[in-house]
Amino acid sequence: MVELERKLNYTLRMRPLLKKNALYSDETEMFRTPMEAEPGDTVTIRFRTAKNNVDEVYLCHARTKCRMELEESRDGFDYYSVKVVVGTTRFSYVFEVHLGSTVCCYNKLGVSRELNMNYPFRILPGFSTPEWAKGAVMYQIFPDRFRNGDTANDVMSDEYSYIGDHVKQVDNWYKTPDNMDVRNFYGGDLQGIIDKLGYLEKLGIEAIYLNPIFVSASNHKYDTQDYDYVDPHLGKIVVEDEGLLAEGDQDNSNAAKYRSRVTDQRNLDASNQLFIKLVEEAHKRGIKIILDGVFNHCGSFNKWMDRERIYEGRAGFKPGAYVSEHSPYHNYFSFREDGKWPYNEEYDGWWGHNTLPKLNYEGSTELQEDIFRIARKWVSPPYNVDGWRLDVAADLGHSSGFNHDFWRRFRKVVKEANPNALILAEHYGDADAWLQGDEWDTVMNYDAFMEPVSWFFTGMEKHSDSYREDLLGNADSFQDAMRYHMASFSMPSLLVSMNQLDNHDHSRFLTRTNHVQGRVQRWGPEKAEENVDVAVLREAVVVQMTWPGAPTLYYGDEAGVCGFTDPDNRRTYPWGKEDHELIRFYETIIRVHKEYKVLSNGSVIILYKDKDVLVYARFNAEEQVIVFVNNRDQEYDLTAEIWPAGLNRYENRSELEQVFETSKDGFSTERKSFTANGGRLYMKLRPESAVVLHHRSK
Repeated sequence: MVELERKLNYTLRMRPLLKKNALYSDETEMFRTPMEAEPGDTVTIRFRTAKNNVDEVYLCHARTKCRMELEESRDGFDYYSVKVVVGTTRFSYVFEVHLGSTVCCYNKLGVSRELNMNYPFRILPGFSTPEWAKGAVMYQIFPDRFRNGDTANDVMSDEYSYIGDHVKQVDNWYKTPDNMDVRNFYGGDLQGIIDKLGYLEKLGIEAIYLNPIFVSASNHKYDTQDYDYVDPHLGKIVVEDEGLLAEGDQDNSNAAKYRSRVTDQRNLDASNQLFIKLVEEAHKRGIKIILDGVFNHCGSFNKWMDRERIYEGRAGFKPGAYVSEHSPYHNYFSFREDGKWPYNEEYDGWWGHNTLPKLNYEGSTELQEDIFRIARKWVSPPYNVDGWRLDVAADLGHSSGFNHDFWRRFRKVVKEANPNALILAEHYGDADAWLQGDEWDTVMNYDAFMEPVSWFFTGMEKHSDSYREDLLGNADSFQDAMRYHMASFSMPSLLVSMNQLDNHDHSRFLTRTNHVQGRVQRWGPEKAEENVDVAVLREAVVVQMTWPGAPTLYYGDEAGVCGFTDPDNRRTYPWGKEDHELIRFYETIIRVHKEYKVLSNGSVIILYKDKDVLVYARFNAEEQVIVFVNNRDQEYDLTAEIWPAGLNRYENRSELEQVFETSKDGFSTERKSFTANGGRLYMKLRPESAVVLHHRSK
C-alpha cells in the first residue's frame, strides 16, 4: 500500500505542466478553413497545443461544448480540429483546454482561467473582403499637394471667395502651408498623379486612396459641391467662357469665371474623362483607386443647397434648397423653420458650421437614393473605382439605428455593382458594431495600429498634442492595446485594415520623433523638422510592413516630409528635394512585404518584450517571419523563445535567414544566417534597429 502511494505521488509530480505559450488559434486559413465561409458551409476549426501536453480541447459556442479531435502532430505541436456547419448568422466561439485538474479558456485575448465569451472568435457567414486588399500597400494622396501636372486648370488668386475671403494661388510649390490654409491652392491635380504613376509603381504601391476630388470650393474638398463630377481645377478645363456673367456680375468677372469653370458641362465632362484615364492607367500598372466619400455632410456651395447661388438660374440645374422653399432638395437638409422664408442660414451644420450642411437622410428618401446612385456610379464602368473610403461614417444620420440600416443598404448597392470594391470607413474607437459582415469591410486603423505604434516608438499622441514618457517604449501597453483592439476585427476585416503612421488629419510621424508637443500655430513650421530621428521612422515602417493589415503611406512620408497636424501635415511633395535614401528604404521594405505572402495573410504572435524592445512573428504552416525591434539608443542582447511561431523546439538547429535590417547606421538587405537551438535564438540588436528573419518549414 505504501509502495502504491509512493508511485502515485511520483506520477502526479511528473505530470507535465500546461505549456501556455504553445496554445494558439486565430481566424486565418491555417486555423479556420475556409476563412471566409458562406451560409451552409462546413468549416474546419483548429486549435494548437504543445505535443502530448493536454488531455482534451473543446470548442465552446453559445451554451454548447464540442470535443475536438487530434487531427495531426508536427513540429512539436498537436493540432486539434472540429467541423461545424454554419448558418446565416454570426457563429462565435472560444476554446476550453483541459490538462488534469487544470482548465483554461482561450479567446482573442489569449489564455484566461475563466470561460470568457466576451472576446470570441467569429465566423460571419457570407462576409468576405477583396483579395486584392489583403495586405495591399496603399498610398494616400491629398491631390492639391502631390504634383501639378496641368497649370491650365490652376485656381487663380481672387477667382472666388470662400469663408469670407478670396482664394489664393500659391506660386511657390515649396512654401509651407499658412495657418489658415483652406483657401490656398498649390495646383496639384489628376494629371500630376498620372505623370507619377511610374514612380508609385516603382515604389511598390498597389492602391491609391485619394482625398476628395469632386467639385468643391476648398482645397481639401470635404465640402462637396457636386458628387457627380471631378472638380475641373483637379481635372480639365477646356473652355474659359467669360460670357456667362449673371446679373450683377459685371464688376466681378472672376466670380463669373469660377461659375463658368466649375459648372460648364464641357469642363465637367472633360474632368471625368481625365479621371477615367487615371483609373485605366493605374489599373494597367496593377494599382487600384479608392475614392473619398463625404456623405455625412456637403458644402454650402453644393448644388442641392446653393447658398452662394452659383447654380441659380443656370440651365440644367434645379433651384437649391437655400434658394427656394419649393426646391426638390428642400428635405435634403434640416432647416429650422420659423414660418418665414428664407430661413437665414438656420439649418443643421456639421459641428455647427454653416458651410458644412449636414445631410438629412431620415427626412428624404430621395437623398438616400441619390447617394446610393452616386456610390454605384463611381464603382461601375466607365469609372471602375475599386473602393470607397467613408468620411465620419459613424455619424451619418441622426440615430444609430438609421446609421446601421443605411450602411447595410449602401454595402448591397456597392457590392452588387462591383463585388471587389473595398468599403473602408473612417472611425475612431470600437468599430465592432459596423464590422458584422453586412456594413463596412474595415476601417482606418487608429486603435489597433496608428496609436499603439506612435506611443511605443515616439511617446507622442497622433496630433503631437501630448507626450507620455510612461508609454514610450512600453511593450506591455503595446501588446495590451493591440490584443484588445484587434479583438474587434474579424480576420477578413483586419487583413484589409488601413495601417497608417500618419495622414491628412494628424502630425507626420517623422515629426513626432522629435517629441515636440504642440501645433504649427505655436511653434512655426521649422520646429517640425528639428531633431527628427529617421532611424525611429524606419523602425516603425518595418512594423507597418510586417503587421497584419494594409500598410498605407501618406504621400511624401517616403521622401522625408515633416509637419505638425493640419494644416502643416499637408505640405507639398518635395519634387527635386526628396530624401532619396529614404525612398530607397521604402522601396526595399515594401519589396520584402510583398515577397513573403505570410506578411499579408499570416497569423501574428508576440514572442518577447522588454522596455523599448519587441519580438513578434507572422507565421503559417509553410513559413515564419520573425521581427526584432530595439528602440533603444544602445545595443541590446536577448535570447527569445521563437518556437511558438511554429518552429520545432525539438530541433537542435533551425536555420533562419536575415532578409532585412535597419539601424541608426542605415539599412541593409545583406543575407545572414542565424541558428535557433531548441527553438531559442540569441540576437544582438543594434541601436534603433529592426531586423527581419525568415524561416521556411520543412
